Amino acid sequence: MSAILAKNRIREDKEMRNAYCETLMELAEKDERIVVLDADLMSSMGMKPFLKAYPERTFNVGIQEANMIGVAAGLSATGKIPFAHSFGPFATRRCFDQIFLSCGYSRLNVRITGSDPGVTASYNGGTHMPFEDMGIMRNIPDITILEPVDSVMLRDLIKQTANLYGVFYTRLLRKNAVKIYEEGSTFEIGKGVQLRDGKDVTIIATGIMVDEALKAAEALEVDGISARVLNMFTLKPIDKETIIKSAEETGAIVTAENHNVINGLGSAVAEVLVENRPVPMERVGVFDRFGEVGPESYLRERFNLTASDIMEKVKKVIARK
Repeated sequence: MSAILAKNRIREDKEMRNAYCETLMELAEKDERIVVLDADLMSSMGMKPFLKAYPERTFNVGIQEANMIGVAAGLSATGKIPFAHSFGPFATRRCFDQIFLSCGYSRLNVRITGSDPGVTASYNGGTHMPFEDMGIMRNIPDITILEPVDSVMLRDLIKQTANLYGVFYTRLLRKNAVKIYEEGSTFEIGKGVQLRDGKDVTIIATGIMVDEALKAAEALEVDGISARVLNMFTLKPIDKETIIKSAEETGAIVTAENHNVINGLGSAVAEVLVENRPVPMERVGVFDRFGEVGPESYLRERFNLTASDIMEKVKKVIARK
């Protein structure tokens, strides 16, 4: 793993969905086993170029997510490497039994991508706003759950999963991400990335909350608080070693996620701490609520997913040390 923090954390020029399509096309050119499935969202996911280049390896099953997973499982059973996509709630909640049995229980080789996680679903509204997708998928034995933070990480992780075997769920922002890593960075699945060192508290973040965590750490430094920041891009298997080490060295933990705190990153980290190294802990995330319609900036404030919210929890947890 060689991850280099970007010098300037600005919005990327390329949308994540375009990076996703380009990476799959690059892989498909070298490996004829790569196939793509979608549930009537190929335009939304930017997958039309793949369809044009590889029509015989592209399957748009219509608005039939459960059937899509069954088809993906069948393709895997014949030796193909399927990448199946839909919006986050439909790629998980709507077809959980098919993923659990047809893919997981059957020990097949399937990659599932759920897009527009949490508040990034924005105007698509509460029905399309997954605050529970990673929590649902955590229940599947041996699954790998990933949330790439920018296109640099996305490309590297997609290439890695293409060469691994098992069931993978990738939680993917469709639009422009904030650039966190420099080009050429590589990552180890199952290992968190330390983006900033600190001695007073550790902020463990994933997805869009990584940039918010870095903003919070920078502001806290002005207040004399030294905050370590970890990008925990793999929810399962969680990086127990790094979590325990950070708990021992900083004595306090704050998690930050664009997801329900129940059975998400906050729960996963709490499980590690309580069994290995209990320390004061606070969580930033969605506290057991349904999604809403609105601009992302409003929803971040509405659900307390900002740098200010992280700072508040940091000061609270340090007071508990």
